[in-house]
Amino acid sequence: MSPPQLALTPRQREFFEYLQHRINHGEGAPSLRTAAEDLTISHTAVASLLQALQAKGWIRREGRYSRNLTLLATVAPEIAATNGRTVPIIGRVAAGLPLYAQQEWAGTILVDPAIYRGEQLFALRVQGDSMKDIGILEGDLAICEPRQFAANGEIVVALINNEEATVKRFFYRGDHIELKPENDRYPLMTYGLGEVLIQGKVVGIQRGPEQMAAL
Repeated sequence: MSPPQLALTPRQREFFEYLQHRINHGEGAPSLRTAAEDLTISHTAVASLLQALQAKGWIRREGRYSRNLTLLATVAPEIAATNGRTVPIIGRVAAGLPLYAQQEWAGTILVDPAIYRGEQLFALRVQGDSMKDIGILEGDLAICEPRQFAANGEIVVALINNEEATVKRFFYRGDHIELKPENDRYPLMTYGLGEVLIQGKVVGIQRGPEQMAAL
């Protein structure tokens, strides 16, 4: 008989949702190395999380080191909401020179639902320092609200020529678009109207579980 399902910590819930996403999309259970790389944590942390999920009755493994595991539950939205709102991390984005847009799923993050109320939010890992003067730093997670439009002065995730994604301040100038960095070391970026697609508006930045800054 499986043990009763005990409540998960936010970190354990995030890891369970990672496993659930992989299995539901046909990727199967990850190796320790794959999970560690996907979630940017140590192999030891992955092993500890697996052990905790098994002890709490959320997964079953055939052996200690086996990748053959079975999910014994699913995480309902109302359960996740008790300690935070789960937002998917869908890749990385540059705050500097544009970075090739990566659409892979890269885990989840828990955010405060009282602060982040938009629909279908997503998060992107920031690389570069072109937005540092307004507090968007290398390694931050940019919490974004999906958008295909923007008002002048808003901070957006923009897709350039359907290939490169970047975080910048947006300005529409009639016959062209300007993407402005917030760091004097970087030049103003100018593009034709057909070269830029708005992917979302940045509504907040998160560096850690206790450190959030709404923009």
